[in-house]
Amino acid sequence: MGKGGNLMTASEVEELRRKNGEMEKEVEEMKKEMLQLWRRTQVAEEAEERLCSQLAELEAESLDEARDYHSRIIFLVNELSRVSSSSSSSSSDLASP
Repeated sequence: MGKGGNLMTASEVEELRRKNGEMEKEVEEMKKEMLQLWRRTQVAEEAEERLCSQLAELEAESLDEARDYHSRIIFLVNELSRVSSSSSSSSSDLASP
């Protein structure tokens, strides 16, 4: 600072201008980085939405398959029971004179 603290020397003014220019460049770089991060965040969010949608489809598909398998198992258990009971009654018919 110059005399009385009110006036600045030319070198002080130049130093402040230089620092101001550096700070403005840093701010611009930070803005660019922030924009890149925002874009990457958008891409990640879109990917997350697609994955969630695919997961929901797979869950629905696996639930349908589980229901189909369950129905098939019930059918086969009933068939086995029917065959077993008809086999038992045939055996008992043969054993009775």
